[in-house]
Amino acid sequence: MENKIKELQEQLPAGVDSFLSLDEKTVLYLTGFTMNDGALFLTRDDAVLFVDFRYIEAAKEEAKNCRVNMPEKNFYASIGEMMAERGIKTVGFEENKTTVSCFEKYGKMLPEAEFIKCGGVISKMAEIKSEYELDLIAKAESIGDAAFAEVLPRITPDMTEIEVALELEFAMRKRGATGLSFPTIAVSGTASSRPHGEPRNARLERGFLTMDFGCVYKGYCSDMTRTVCLGAPDAEMKKVYDTVLRAQTAAIEYIMQGGRDAGEADAAARDLINEAGYAGKFGHSLGHSLGIYIHESPRLSSRSFGQMLTVGNVFSVEPGIYLEGKYGVRIEDVLAIREGGVENFTKSPKELIVI
Repeated sequence: MENKIKELQEQLPAGVDSFLSLDEKTVLYLTGFTMNDGALFLTRDDAVLFVDFRYIEAAKEEAKNCRVNMPEKNFYASIGEMMAERGIKTVGFEENKTTVSCFEKYGKMLPEAEFIKCGGVISKMAEIKSEYELDLIAKAESIGDAAFAEVLPRITPDMTEIEVALELEFAMRKRGATGLSFPTIAVSGTASSRPHGEPRNARLERGFLTMDFGCVYKGYCSDMTRTVCLGAPDAEMKKVYDTVLRAQTAAIEYIMQGGRDAGEADAAARDLINEAGYAGKFGHSLGHSLGIYIHESPRLSSRSFGQMLTVGNVFSVEPGIYLEGKYGVRIEDVLAIREGGVENFTKSPKELIVI
């Protein structure tokens, strides 16, 4: 594992003496340790992970590139002592992950500190994945592929949407996933027109079944979407599916052939969908980056022209068409730009599968 703490110490803005995070994802990103209660405090030459009795044994063994401390009172008191001893006046914090009440507590518990917004530093670091991180994301994506291959033959019209979602989740967990990237989507028939519809406790409807799911493996997320059809599709359904698949193929080919403008990638898919007669029916961006968080930067969207993709970026490519009250289709793969070229981490078939 790379030394993310050292990287952050080197990238702290001038005038920022230290950095404080209570965010469990940030702590995981920087130390490799998973917990949901504690704090990471680092100066330019030191880093301390504060935990309580519940985590101390595991933290001592698993946390990397930092000291582990179980304070007698609370971590704010320990941080205050460190600041006083070292003459620290300024503390960077993640304004994009800190609630108002938490920020108010910072001020109350550390009244001598000047807090400076530094959330963008972590976000910028996370944009560029190392080969180690890319391998973890690829592994997470392969777990999703295997889950889809297992569950697909078992899907029947007698199942409910919730049952399909649970089958996918169980299949991922038993292959080593430690959690879900996001709540699993499994929506059928008329509900498939809702891009982020919630699985219902109702039998699958005839027509399209869209499954959008992902897992967490060693802290890193996967994401994939496949749409299948329960019963024979009619001509219009075939056209919609084919249009989405051609749009995704066009965007992937643009990237595979060296295209790096995130806005142009979005346009490659969106223009094809619009020209096929479905203008306004693809209402979300083409894709988003992912890693420790399921949604990271950069994004591939119509607002991203001039945003250049680069080595270390990993992102989804997920065009869709949604016809309100009728049905919808989305197909999603995860791509990464590596030193040797672009790699598609998602291996599941994309031709229209009829169940």
